[in-house]
Amino acid sequence: MLVVRSDDHRPHHALELDGGHLVPSWEGPDRAARVEAALTDRGYRRSRLPSPVSAEVLASVHSPAYLEFLVTCWSRWSAEPDRGPAAMGFGWPARGVSPRRPDDLDGQLGYHSFAADCSITEHTWVAARASASVAATAARAVVDGEPAAFGLCRPPGHHATADQFGGYCFLNNAAVAVEVLRRGGADRVGVLDIDYHHGNGTQAIFYHRADVPVISLHAEPRSEFPWFSGYDDELGAGAGEGWNRNFPLPRGTDAGRWLDVLEVALVALEGAELDAIVISTGVDTYEGDPISAFRLASDDFFRVGSAIRRLGLPTVFVLEGGYATEQLGTNVVNILDGFGDPLG
Repeated sequence: MLVVRSDDHRPHHALELDGGHLVPSWEGPDRAARVEAALTDRGYRRSRLPSPVSAEVLASVHSPAYLEFLVTCWSRWSAEPDRGPAAMGFGWPARGVSPRRPDDLDGQLGYHSFAADCSITEHTWVAARASASVAATAARAVVDGEPAAFGLCRPPGHHATADQFGGYCFLNNAAVAVEVLRRGGADRVGVLDIDYHHGNGTQAIFYHRADVPVISLHAEPRSEFPWFSGYDDELGAGAGEGWNRNFPLPRGTDAGRWLDVLEVALVALEGAELDAIVISTGVDTYEGDPISAFRLASDDFFRVGSAIRRLGLPTVFVLEGGYATEQLGTNVVNILDGFGDPLG
């Protein structure tokens, strides 16, 4: 399987609020290094560096004001006196108000984010754009004839909405891959999100569209981040009504139950008459993940990849979550090995 990767993520490491403490983010540069090492150990030799994602593709996923904010945020933040090492919001639009985009940077940080687990530092924009470029290049490879490609995306993307960052995500890599596939001739592209946390950003971006069915298996949002989306009655709206499906599962869900629900999701995708699919590949469903609570073992991820392969579709994998760093590479590559690839 072709692997697309970039080193431009390495300087990016943000801070987050965790239990009332400002700490280095769980989402660090060692995550990609672990996956790269596992890919090398398993013999994945076909790789390439990304071409820059086009402004047109980014603008089809994210609002112009949000993109401008991401590009300029750090320079604006660092130009002001007495600023800390990471740009973070501290006020967010509340229920019962009509949110308007402020002119002030602190106000914009609240307007364009939805969680204090995610901050912007000096190298965030370069890393986020490189990650989106990885996803776009993997999708372009599939358009050009690769049966499947893996985008080693860091930072991840599925929590990023059209105009908000959060959950360690700044640009929505899965949505970028979808747009590249569609521009390359795929009329209907599905998204299957297997991360422990609901991909609220991907859902929001495609919620009103019938050409991009989105299905997600994730932790019950009543007890897990992002809390405010991912319920099973969120089915899409307008033209997209019926094309969004959520399968929330309780804390402690084991591999048997999780794989049974995956089968239901795959049957739904088989009925959607897709031309291609994007897999938001989170492995924080692993039993040892420090911020998640499902119970899949490393060997179970082979079965995940094998099940997805039965769809028989051109496939783009993009890396999402997974924070048990020592096992991260093994778990990701087990999915890819389970999926297989006719070109080796």
